[in-house]
Amino acid sequence: MQRREALWPFVQVEGIELTKNTAERAIRPGVQRRKRSVGTQREAGSRFVESLLTVVATLAQQPRKMLADLTAAHEAALGGGAAPPPPAPSCL
Repeated sequence: MQRREALWPFVQVEGIELTKNTAERAIRPGVQRRKRSVGTQREAGSRFVESLLTVVATLAQQPRKMLADLTAAHEAALGGGAAPPPPAPSCL
Protein backbone atom coordinates (compact mmCIF):
# COMPACT_ATOMS: atom_id res chain seq x y z
CA MET A 1 0.00 0.00 0.00
CA GLN A 2 2.87 2.42 0.71
CA ARG A 3 4.14 2.17 -2.85
CA ARG A 4 0.74 2.98 -4.32
CA GLU A 5 0.42 6.08 -2.11
CA ALA A 6 3.91 7.22 -3.11
CA LEU A 7 2.85 7.31 -6.77
CA TRP A 8 0.16 9.98 -6.23
CA PRO A 9 1.54 12.73 -3.93
CA PHE A 10 0.63 15.47 -6.45
CA VAL A 11 -3.04 14.59 -5.89
CA GLN A 12 -2.79 14.79 -2.10
CA VAL A 13 -0.33 17.66 -1.57
CA GLU A 14 -0.93 21.09 -3.02
CA GLY A 15 2.05 22.60 -4.84
CA ILE A 16 3.57 19.36 -6.17
CA GLU A 17 3.73 19.42 -9.95
CA LEU A 18 2.28 16.63 -12.05
CA THR A 19 5.27 16.48 -14.40
CA LYS A 20 9.03 16.82 -14.11
CA ASN A 21 9.21 19.59 -16.72
CA THR A 22 10.56 22.18 -14.27
CA ALA A 23 13.49 19.95 -13.32
CA GLU A 24 14.20 19.08 -16.94
CA ARG A 25 14.17 22.76 -17.93
CA ALA A 26 16.61 23.51 -15.09
CA ILE A 27 19.22 21.03 -16.34
CA ARG A 28 18.76 21.81 -20.05
CA PRO A 29 21.52 24.49 -20.22
CA GLY A 30 24.04 22.03 -18.77
CA VAL A 31 23.06 19.33 -21.23
CA GLN A 32 23.31 21.75 -24.15
CA ARG A 33 26.74 22.91 -22.96
CA ARG A 34 27.96 19.32 -22.69
CA LYS A 35 26.78 18.53 -26.22
CA ARG A 36 28.45 21.63 -27.69
CA SER A 37 31.74 21.12 -25.86
CA VAL A 38 32.03 17.32 -26.30
CA GLY A 39 32.24 16.87 -22.52
CA THR A 40 35.39 16.80 -20.42
CA GLN A 41 38.58 14.74 -20.59
CA ARG A 42 38.60 13.49 -16.99
CA GLU A 43 36.19 12.51 -14.23
CA ALA A 44 37.43 15.41 -12.08
CA GLY A 45 36.56 17.84 -14.87
CA SER A 46 33.06 16.40 -15.11
CA ARG A 47 32.57 16.77 -11.33
CA PHE A 48 33.80 20.38 -11.50
CA VAL A 49 31.38 21.27 -14.31
CA GLU A 50 28.50 19.56 -12.47
CA SER A 51 29.27 21.49 -9.29
CA LEU A 52 29.63 24.83 -11.04
CA LEU A 53 26.40 24.40 -13.00
CA THR A 54 24.58 23.47 -9.78
CA VAL A 55 25.88 26.58 -8.02
CA VAL A 56 24.99 28.81 -10.97
CA ALA A 57 21.46 27.35 -11.18
CA THR A 58 20.96 27.82 -7.44
CA LEU A 59 22.20 31.41 -7.46
CA ALA A 60 20.00 32.19 -10.45
CA GLN A 61 16.95 31.28 -8.36
CA GLN A 62 17.92 33.73 -5.61
CA PRO A 63 18.10 37.54 -5.67
CA ARG A 64 21.91 37.54 -5.46
CA LYS A 65 24.72 38.74 -7.69
CA MET A 66 26.02 35.55 -9.29
CA LEU A 67 29.41 36.79 -10.48
CA ALA A 68 30.16 38.53 -7.17
CA ASP A 69 29.29 35.41 -5.17
CA LEU A 70 31.32 33.11 -7.43
CA THR A 71 34.30 35.49 -7.30
CA ALA A 72 34.12 35.76 -3.50
CA ALA A 73 33.91 31.98 -3.11
CA HIS A 74 36.87 31.47 -5.46
CA GLU A 75 39.00 34.06 -3.68
CA ALA A 76 38.11 32.54 -0.30
CA ALA A 77 39.09 29.07 -1.50
CA LEU A 78 42.42 30.30 -2.90
CA GLY A 79 43.27 32.42 0.12
CA GLY A 80 41.98 30.06 2.80
CA GLY A 81 39.39 32.63 3.91
CA ALA A 82 35.77 32.30 4.84
CA ALA A 83 33.16 31.48 2.24
CA PRO A 84 30.58 34.12 1.33
CA PRO A 85 27.67 34.32 3.77
CA PRO A 86 24.47 32.42 2.95
CA PRO A 87 21.51 34.38 1.61
CA ALA A 88 19.36 36.28 4.04
CA PRO A 89 16.20 34.42 5.12
CA SER A 90 14.10 36.80 3.04
CA CYS A 91 15.88 35.47 -0.08
CA LEU A 92 14.86 31.86 0.52
